[in-house]
Amino acid sequence: MNATDTAPPMVETTEQWRHEVERLSASNTPRFVNLRAQLPDQGRTNQVIAATPTMSVVLKTYASGGENGLHAHPNEDHVFLILQGAATFHGPKGETRKVGRNDCVMLPRGSLYWFAAEEGGEALVLVRIGAAVDTHTDVLARIDARGDPFDGGSEANKTMPLVLSDKWFG
Repeated sequence: MNATDTAPPMVETTEQWRHEVERLSASNTPRFVNLRAQLPDQGRTNQVIAATPTMSVVLKTYASGGENGLHAHPNEDHVFLILQGAATFHGPKGETRKVGRNDCVMLPRGSLYWFAAEEGGEALVLVRIGAAVDTHTDVLARIDARGDPFDGGSEANKTMPLVLSDKWFG
């Protein structure tokens, strides 16, 4: 990707995310990306910007106050690098930690968490880097606190209709 390329496509479902990972994994050459994203006024965006069969890099944005539900990824270690905005991360027993620009959160596979973007602040922008633990098991699988499947695009994951602003990151 060079400076004249457009922003990567937004993915809204797990199947779209999986398709982008497979598409990007097909190439065995270096990939250069620009972290550019249209910011949401409501909802969240996901742009798969690079991937291999064992690793993916996703640019994510959340509108002010946007959040997700308590979940874990049983087959993926992942890291969030906060580029803009702030959020509070929550653990399964009420633990909290506020993070902001230039902070990093490491989530080992199976760790339960959820987070909410700071209310009234600028849109949250983060890079999510995920690494598969077992290449024969679904790397995009999510589970809830009971260990049941948990769809990332569901109402339980606090998904709401996306409304994009005219502002951009990057």
